[in-house]
Amino acid sequence: MNTFWTVLLIILAVAAVALGLLYYFGQKLQVRQAESQKTMEMYSQTAQLLIIDKKKMKLKEAPFPKEVYEQTPAYLRWMSVYVVKAKIGPRIFNLMCEKPIFDQLPVKSTVQAKISGAYITEIIKGAVVSEKELEKRTKANAKAAKKAEKEAKKASR
Repeated sequence: MNTFWTVLLIILAVAAVALGLLYYFGQKLQVRQAESQKTMEMYSQTAQLLIIDKKKMKLKEAPFPKEVYEQTPAYLRWMSVYVVKAKIGPRIFNLMCEKPIFDQLPVKSTVQAKISGAYITEIIKGAVVSEKELEKRTKANAKAAKKAEKEAKKASR
């Protein structure tokens, strides 16, 4: 019975150390994120965008300069990003955004948004998709995915 308590104490000590490290590094990352958020807000600009296309793709496949991929931390390089192809003035740019903004951006319409570098931070005004329309799109996408899956199963037989 003595060995049981010894093993249990060791496991609890390792778990406590692991939780302490997670807390420490979590706090560090929160501070870093807050600083980068301040920097992004400081350098953000308002622009009129004509949304041409939008896609979700791997960062390596995305049409960004090589420096963007090289400056991305190694643990984030395998993730997918939301890419928006937009016309700002006479030029066409490839911009990045988060999922909530990506879902609200309508294709082939004009939107006024805040941009920080190659990142869309906020939609100020424009043709924002309503929640009802967003639900319809989600259901239609799910239905199309199921149909494609069924056809793939039939084809493999």
